[in-house]
Parts: sequence; structure tokens; C-alpha cells
Amino acid sequence: MALFDLGTLGSTPVVKNNFDLTTSDTTDVFQFKTISGKNINLSLTDISAGDDADIRLFKDSNLNGVLDDFDRKVGIVSNHGSNQDEAINFKTSPGTFFAEVSRFAPGSSGNVSYNLALSATEPSGTFPISASSSNLLPREFVLGHLSGNVTRTGNVNNQNTTDVYSFSLGFREGVDIRLEGLSTDADIRVIRDSNNNRIVDAGEVIASSNNGGITSELISNISVRGDYFLQVTEFTGDTNYNVTFNQFSVPA
Repeated sequence: MALFDLGTLGSTPVVKNNFDLTTSDTTDVFQFKTISGKNINLSLTDISAGDDADIRLFKDSNLNGVLDDFDRKVGIVSNHGSNQDEAINFKTSPGTFFAEVSRFAPGSSGNVSYNLALSATEPSGTFPISASSSNLLPREFVLGHLSGNVTRTGNVNNQNTTDVYSFSLGFREGVDIRLEGLSTDADIRVIRDSNNNRIVDAGEVIASSNNGGITSELISNISVRGDYFLQVTEFTGDTNYNVTFNQFSVPA
């Protein structure tokens, strides 16, 4: 097991690219701390083709500075199959944390390479809303090219503050996006990752909807060809949701 101490994690993403796990060294652990309550965001991407890696988040519950069996009693895991991106978005109190990236042997043929990004944004419920939004862009839910209407259901809460959908539009195609079915407040925003670094940089949020309470959210008329991300983010508490992508043709 390799251990990397990242110090204090803040809103500026820490990026660790081109790391490797092997059959003899199957786990990397990244230790960091937060000095106040935060949303911790972890994004595991670019897992090598034909391989599988997972990510877990633990807190140093017994305050001894090491990841031990006591800490492992409670943790959060993202363990999708194959080389699909993994993500954790967790609202928590201050402390020392361990992000553990592990090779999933049954789904891997040899060495597993990956990229990891970590950030700690303000806790959900903070104004401005952008301060608590995740600034990482894993492809959690891949919709691909929108050739028709698509509806998905999901849930955001303190242990999963953000869901991220990736989609693309072709020439003379557009989409309206509606979030509804809320029981507490949640918001949406659309990002175009112009430099493809899988981080939300300045100027890349092209639209957002932040109505209060359980009012539906709507982003209309995204109509430029390209690749996009939609983030669904909790503002206050646990809520199920329905998100609909209404695809349309743009007249010549």
C-alpha cells in the first residue's frame, strides 16, 4: 500500500494523474484534512481499458492518524463495474480523511492506471450555491449522444451531494433540461469542459437553475454542438428527483 499525504484539502482541486496499481501493490491511499465542515469531492477517471478500480472514503474516527480497522467500520464506496468513472461527494465535519483507490482483481488483467482529483468545497446549503457545488467532472452517468428524450431518476443527500451526467449534442440539435419530483431543495447546472481537464474552470458553467424549495428547475435551449455535463446538487437534505432531457432539432 502506498500512502500520499496531501495536507489540507481546499476548493482548488488536487489532481493526481497517471498513477498505477499492480498485482503486488493493489492500493493507494491519499490522506488529507479539512479545517471546517466541507463537501468532499473525489473523482476517479481514466481507468485503463479492460480494468477496474474502486474508491473508498474513510474518516480518522479514533484520531490516531492512521487508517485502521476502526476507521474502516464506517466508510463510503463507489464501485461501478469495468473502467467506469467513480465518484464520491460527501458532506462532513472537519477532520482527517483517507481516500483509498483499490484495484478490483476480478475485473483487471494487469496493472491498472487511473487519474484522481480531490477537492473540498463549502458544505451544501451555503450561499452562493456555486461555493458548495462540486468542481469535478466524473462521467458518473453516461447518456451519450442525445438522439431523443431521456429521463433518469436519482437521489442526492449528505452522503451523495452531487450526481453528474455526461451527454453530447450534434449539429442543429438542442436540449431543455428539467429537474422535478423534489422533496427538498436541489439545483442543476450545465458545464462545457472546454479544455477537457474534467474540472469546472472559470467560464465553463454555461447555465444554471437555482430555484428555492421544491420548485422544479429548468435549463432551456442548450443548442450548441458539443459535449456537456449536467450536475444535480443537493441544497438542503435528502431528495429523490427526476431529470428529463428534452431533445429538439434546431431549424436551419
